[in-house]
Amino acid sequence: MRDGPAEQGRAALTEGVLTREEAAGGHSLERGFVRWQTERSLAALGRVDLVFVHNPEHHAHGLDRAVLHRRVREAFAALEEFAHAGRIGGYGVATWSGLTSGALSVPELLTLAQQAAGSADHHFTGLQMPVSLIMDAPITQALNGGGPLVQAKDAGLITFGSAPLHGGELLDAMTPELVNLICPGLSAAAAALLAAGSCPGLDVVLTSASTREHWDDVAKALGSPLTAQELRRVTDELAGE
Repeated sequence: MRDGPAEQGRAALTEGVLTREEAAGGHSLERGFVRWQTERSLAALGRVDLVFVHNPEHHAHGLDRAVLHRRVREAFAALEEFAHAGRIGGYGVATWSGLTSGALSVPELLTLAQQAAGSADHHFTGLQMPVSLIMDAPITQALNGGGPLVQAKDAGLITFGSAPLHGGELLDAMTPELVNLICPGLSAAAAALLAAGSCPGLDVVLTSASTREHWDDVAKALGSPLTAQELRRVTDELAGE
């Protein structure tokens, strides 16, 4: 079982990785803590393909932008060490609101990765952000040829869409009319996943399945993505246009 933030904080405090004040914050980008967490993951998994720096925007509130960038760069520098040693395949950023709140941007993250690596030969390879019919800004931006997903894809990053069902909340909004507009015959969950998975510039939709039947339903739906024109009809309908 994966330790939660509280358990990790207590362990890091006990082992002297964090101070009591740092542990009380519930989130840290300190280089030593990133090393410690990554070592724990490697001990459990052997090798990790991609390590995500989770919600770095947690530190944006009340911080000078330069300080936030320094902290992110320090976290990246720790992960560059692991990547150079061949112990991880690469690293990325998994953010809930960092790219939509203006705390961070894809070009800034790429610059910080280059600075952490000391050259353009960095190991920043992935970007994760919410993509759904509730948090649909990435979809509409990508349909218009811009936004974080398009920027990340153009830079060669692997893009991941999290929370495609918005924690299950989206299912209540999936009316029969909306499902039929997306693709007649699908379940509400499959239709919502199909819309998210059809977003231009998105490589991976992160989801889970409680049964094999559920998994097969999702896999079948994602096998035939919507065209940009079809997806735009869906977003226009939701926007009331």
